[in-house]
Order: sequence, then structure tokens, then C-alpha cells
Amino acid sequence: MAEFRDVASLEELAEGGQMAVLAQGREIGLFHIDGNIYAIDNVCLHRGGPLAEGALEGCVVSCPFHAWTFDVRTGICTFNESIRQETFQTRVEEGRILVKV
Repeated sequence: MAEFRDVASLEELAEGGQMAVLAQGREIGLFHIDGNIYAIDNVCLHRGGPLAEGALEGCVVSCPFHAWTFDVRTGICTFNESIRQETFQTRVEEGRILVKV
């Protein structure tokens, strides 16, 4: 059963920032956009690139390996909607970021 896990401090993830965290053995990319925290599987479905290390434009992250792009809000690939990174529910409590894994 999925549970919320404490993964980072909100101070560590400034507005417009991104970072990778581990939760329950999963590598998750966190993105702080317009006051919201989004979480997606950090391992790109194409060739395993670390999405949190890619360029972020608006809500779209580009994999640093082969430039596959995903909307961090939905996990959907921007050029093929049938491809989708797993996303995770997030919340912030007392300055801590929690991800449901």
C-alpha cells in the first residue's frame, strides 16, 4: 500500500528548482513550479536518463540523454501521449515535502 514518505525540505527545492530523491527504493524527480511540487519517476522510459538533471522549461522537462520531453504535472511525453512516466502525489507539511510511494 502506498504511503506518504518524507523526502526533502521545502527549503532544499526553491521555486523553479528540481532535484532527485529516493523513496521506498524509487528514484523520484521533484519539481517546484508556480508554488506546486510535482513528482515523477526520475528514470526516463527511453534510456534511463535522470530526468531531474534535464532542462526544465515551464512544466516540461527534457531528458539529458536523448531529449525526450515530459510534462512533470502528468508524466505524459510531449511528442507521444501514449508514453507516460509514472507520477506521484505530493504534499507539503511543516516545511517538508512528502511523496506518496
